Parts: sequence; structure tokens; C-alpha cells
Amino acid sequence: MKHLRSMTAGEIGEVLKELNQPAFRAKQVFSWLHKGVTSYEEMTNLPKALRDVLAEKYPLYTPRVLRKQESQKDGTVKYLWALEDGNCVETVLMRYHYGNSVCISTEVGCKMGCAFCASTLAGFVRRLEPSEMLDQVLFTQLDSGQPISHIVLMGIGEPLDNYDNVMRFLELVNDPEGMNISMRHISLSTCGLVPMIEKLAEKKLQLTLSVSLHAPSDEVRDTIMPVNKAYPTEELLSACRRYYQKTGRRISFEYAMIDGVNDTPEAAKLLVRRLKGLSAHVNMIPLNHVEESPLKPSTKQNVARFQKILEDAGIPATVRRSLGGDIDASCGQLRRNYNKRT
Repeated sequence: MKHLRSMTAGEIGEVLKELNQPAFRAKQVFSWLHKGVTSYEEMTNLPKALRDVLAEKYPLYTPRVLRKQESQKDGTVKYLWALEDGNCVETVLMRYHYGNSVCISTEVGCKMGCAFCASTLAGFVRRLEPSEMLDQVLFTQLDSGQPISHIVLMGIGEPLDNYDNVMRFLELVNDPEGMNISMRHISLSTCGLVPMIEKLAEKKLQLTLSVSLHAPSDEVRDTIMPVNKAYPTEELLSACRRYYQKTGRRISFEYAMIDGVNDTPEAAKLLVRRLKGLSAHVNMIPLNHVEESPLKPSTKQNVARFQKILEDAGIPATVRRSLGGDIDASCGQLRRNYNKRT
């Protein structure tokens, strides 16, 4: 059954039309749903008879907090939500000087198999519905009492593997009658599904595309990211160039700093050559330790050396501030630990 929260106001209007309701009711229902109501009884400006029919035909489901952890260091909050079918996903609330950002999941589990990520360890289960992505933003905001101004699609799952549902989510969360979060305040991360990057480019959305590159060569990237065997680095970077040409939006390249794997001066110099002529920003990420992985984070000295080589070559590079280290805040860890216990 399709959830009303996955529908646009126009689609809700079609549902209500079949129930012989006036057109203005669609805007009322859409507005209530995007305020995070958990029951039709809260929709006080609707007739009781209509509320009863909607409750019967389109029951509302509210994600339930299974675990909630708050960092004592930086105020980062990590949620583990129980979904309608018993599966669970993670959401992270991060506080920055420019506002509150929420990192959401787009799938239950992940099929991409990146060696440094805990999300993929339990395998792929299913794709999330648009309503399940929207609920993460809505109910994180309601539970925390903190207004959400920015969204990062960088939690569990590969967003472009769930393309249609993610596009619908973006339409919903951007709606002026809903949460009205600007596309310019949304980042979408991908491990490099080239055909879907090409498809996304056609939409010319004003969001920020973040590409999980993590290595400048096929030789290294093949060993840590299986997706590279399908879409090698040159093919991926060519798609990124076409994306920039079509959208005019600078691309952010995610680069997890892994000791002895991708953090050498030679790797930095090769990265400079590969990104030449492409409007890009490199987001260097201190690697989060995953219990089952032998990979280790780079030393501070190696990170600083790598950053200097990029910046000296004119490529903007920043080291991401590590948040929530005391609460399993890296992607997939809380879900993995919960599943291991239960």
C-alpha cells in the first residue's frame, strides 16, 4: 500500500477526488503530513468522516526510536529507527555553525561492498520508500526540537541505486507547502554509478553531488570499492565532467584517508592530475574504524601532507571534522551493533 506521505499534493488530490472531497482538502492533508502528524485525528480541520476513511484506507505509520545516542563531545545525535516491516535504519543529526544537518539513509543495507564501510556488512535488504526518507528528517526534527536546514543523503545505502524514490523524496522535501528545504542545502552522495549520474545531470538540480572517490587509480580503487570494476575511475571522472558542464554545480569528492593505501604523496599527485580542469572540492575524511576491517586511519601528518599537495596545485581540500566518535556515528555501525545483539 502506498503511503500518503510518499505522494505529492497533486496525487493526494486525486485520492480525495475519488472520495468526493473538494480540491482544497489536498493542500490541508499534505500540510498536516509534512508537519509529522502520527494520526489523522490530529488533522483537526478535516471532517471526522474523512479522517476515518483515510485512516482505514491509508494508515499512517510512525518510525519508532530503537536507539538514540548523543555525543558528549559535540552534541551529535544518532538515531536507529524501526520501520513498519521491522527493519531498521540510521539517521544522524549534526550541529554546525550554519545550521542543523541531518544525514539520512536511503536503503536498508547496501549492496556496494566498500571495504571501509559498516553499512554493507549485513548485506542489502531493500530500498526505502520516499515517505521513509522524509520521516527520518521530520521525526529527527520533532524528537530533537532542532530545526533542520540541511540534508545529506550519505547514510546507509546508495542513493542512486534507489533513484526514483530518492527523486520523489527530493521533490517532497523541497515543496514550499512541506519542509521547504532548498536544493542548495542538500547533498547527495554516490559511490559512482555512472549511468545514474548521467541521468541525474539531465535534471539540472541545484543540489551538491558528492562522489565517493577514495582513490585516484583503478589499481587502488578496485581493492576497496567493487563498483570500480563496473565503472573505472576515468569513466567516472568523465561522467563528472559532463555533470558539471550540464549543471554548473561544483562536485565534491569524498576521500577517506586510509593509512598506507591511498594517503601517499604519489596518490595525492595523481589525484591532482585526474581532477585537473574539473571544478572540484576534495573532502578528506578521517577513516572511522570498523571492527571487521583491517584498514586503519591515516596519521595526522599524512593527512596534512596530502592536503598541502592538493592545495598547492589549486584544488580546494578540507579535512572533515570528525563528529560523534563516541556514539558509533559512522555509517552503519549502530545498526550493525544492534543487529548483532538482537
